[in-house]
Amino acid sequence: MNMRVAVPDELDRLAVSNDRIPRPVAGESAAGASSPHESAILHVSGEATYTDDIPELRGTLYAALGLSQRSHARILTMDLEAVRSAPGVIAVYTAQDIPGENNCGPVLHDDPLLADGLVQYLGQPVFIVVAESVDHARRAARLGQLEYEDLPAIHTPQQARAAESRVLPDLRLHNGDPEGALATAPHRIKDTFECNGQEQFYLEGQISYAIPKEGKGMLVWCSTQHPTEMQAVVAHTLGWHAHQVLIECRRMGGGFGGKESQSALFACLASMCAHRLQRPIKLRVDRDDDFMITGKRHGFFYDYDVGFDDEGRILGVQLHMTLDSGFSADLTEAVASRAICHFDNAYYVPDVELVAMCAKTNKQSNTAFRGFGGPQGALMIEVIIDRISRQLGKDPLDVRRLNFYGVESRNVTPYGQVVEHNLLTPLVDELEASSDYRARRKAVRVFNATSPILKKGLALTPVKFGISFNVAAFNQAGALVHIYRDGSVLVNHGGTEMGQGLNTKVAQVAANVLGLDLDCVRVTATDTSKVANTSATAASTGTDLNGKAAEDAALKLRTRLANFAAQTYGGTPESVVFAYRQVNVNGRTIPFAQLVEEAYWARVQLWSDGFYATPGITWDKATMHGHPFFYFAYGAAVSEVVIDTLTGEWKLLRADLLHDVGASINPAIDLGQVEGGFIQGMGWLTTEELWWNKDGRLMTHAPSTYKIPAISDCPNDFRVKLFKHSNPKDTVHRSKAVGEPPLLLGFSVFNAIRDAIANSVGDGRGEPVLNAPATPEAILFAVEALRERSVQ
Repeated sequence: MNMRVAVPDELDRLAVSNDRIPRPVAGESAAGASSPHESAILHVSGEATYTDDIPELRGTLYAALGLSQRSHARILTMDLEAVRSAPGVIAVYTAQDIPGENNCGPVLHDDPLLADGLVQYLGQPVFIVVAESVDHARRAARLGQLEYEDLPAIHTPQQARAAESRVLPDLRLHNGDPEGALATAPHRIKDTFECNGQEQFYLEGQISYAIPKEGKGMLVWCSTQHPTEMQAVVAHTLGWHAHQVLIECRRMGGGFGGKESQSALFACLASMCAHRLQRPIKLRVDRDDDFMITGKRHGFFYDYDVGFDDEGRILGVQLHMTLDSGFSADLTEAVASRAICHFDNAYYVPDVELVAMCAKTNKQSNTAFRGFGGPQGALMIEVIIDRISRQLGKDPLDVRRLNFYGVESRNVTPYGQVVEHNLLTPLVDELEASSDYRARRKAVRVFNATSPILKKGLALTPVKFGISFNVAAFNQAGALVHIYRDGSVLVNHGGTEMGQGLNTKVAQVAANVLGLDLDCVRVTATDTSKVANTSATAASTGTDLNGKAAEDAALKLRTRLANFAAQTYGGTPESVVFAYRQVNVNGRTIPFAQLVEEAYWARVQLWSDGFYATPGITWDKATMHGHPFFYFAYGAAVSEVVIDTLTGEWKLLRADLLHDVGASINPAIDLGQVEGGFIQGMGWLTTEELWWNKDGRLMTHAPSTYKIPAISDCPNDFRVKLFKHSNPKDTVHRSKAVGEPPLLLGFSVFNAIRDAIANSVGDGRGEPVLNAPATPEAILFAVEALRERSVQ
């Protein structure tokens, strides 16, 4: 039975025909409105409660971690007497004190909470200190005396490849005849490329606050993207069942993937200490230790061979990608799989062989980061397209268009999924026109011809990004919706809020279904005792999954209320309209709250669960073929940069972004996600350099040495627009995911810098040797190397 919510035109007619239906007082609630973030006022006033802001319970103690000072070594002796006798110390624990499993690996059991005889990276936790204050704990944690026997260490993916050092077997996709295509191609490029990793740099660091409860129970307030996984690993650490552990997360101060699996170590160790001492334990690491302990975006080393024709059409590719996994598997297999599935980006590649080696290095175990391997996969083909363009002397946009996926033909990905509802051509057409790309390309050439020191570059890069977890089982979500007797609504769902606006969108969806204003709906903290067995808030699926689940629950409630209204006032349930906090039934208008109160006295159930499972997802891990994505999100960006060829400094002058979010649930939030994703992607490829010394010590472990983009790095001319197109797939409000795809728009900045370097010599057809990130030093070296080659 399908009830309906009035759309704006219908509401106008209702208002004319029945003046008892008022206009909303508290603003529009329907999905599609640019409603403020549900915590916006709390954010700017400082009232938003993060884990560290929760009022501490009496008896709370504080924990700190003692870290390894070797990247690969056996622990011969460990003298912790100075730690135990330090002021304020209550207890010191090692791996032998863990009652259950000493592991927090999300897939394989290869990630110890505390090193047990073997350290595998510099910064690995070895022991944990509990003290009366944060300062006492952190000072004491520095006093441990460990004697090591050093072992051979591997610090780069190239070293790992040479040593055949892996955390997992290689992933391989083979489609067509790449060997034959390369052998007969008129043109061929063989080369290597490298991109660095990236620190998540969430504003709120890793933190867990564990509270022992009666009857061997544990409550953990945790800053995490995956409460259900935290519940599981805490239970395993304590040797308990999942129902003994409750994880709660109201909000995070950013996550970006870094709190999907890697919040586990902190949740488990805080819980272990709380259990042993029967005291509340807070474990909050400082920024330096957070950098040293936790994993980052995977760095990649690429070895590629591409064949193409005289026009620039790609005929075949062989690509070997070596992922810097760090010391354990973590989520590397899934990251490698996503990289393979996004190598094609916007382009049809008929014959291809893709190999991903999950290299084991003696560094932090790398993990999820916004895009989850997709950016690393797609970056490579964008670099390849530009190389082809320069070699053939063609505009890169023309070569891109030539290789775009088609609509009726040339529309099957290397992994066998048909690209449906392809928006690449119309979206790029609109951006090319609105950005004046062709005129600006000419203007750049004119500028460079008369500017010997400063050189400009321009690039337009597209995005095609697949949405869904590759593992079909993860594409599910649940929600609870309660309607109280006063007409107010409470929603709980399995997703987590990390600033991205998930709770705002879910509230809008529920309000839209019930015909209410947004101030009538409240979303509560994510809690494993309310919605169980949830998936991580990741892979850009937060709104798709949890919004649909909340919609399902709200629709069930609306159906019950409509049935009750029709039974009470006459008419049919299908004709009942919910709008503007009112219910229109059989010619009468009743306040929503009144109908709810009447339904309560008639014993109508006023709460409901909701569930959603994404349809049509299939994936064969062995063959790397299937239908891993429910749909694709599209976008494109044009970036114009200027570089100083004497210093390597650069500036982003203008950026034009056009991005596909389907029918936006909240355009204001979506625009913010597009802008932020673009800047974060730009940072990864330009300013954010992770650097380890020869001993395996991460030297860029604080804001003083690790440079995320600042406001001064944003372009003065920043034009961002949402592409107008409703999602043909049955998503919530026909919207599309917006978390990860915009990060790939930052490719345009990196390619514009490469274009500017090429323009520093001759006719601009010289190929820069520039890996990512394109720091000023790297840009300067690339300019000098290109000039040296030009005179040889």
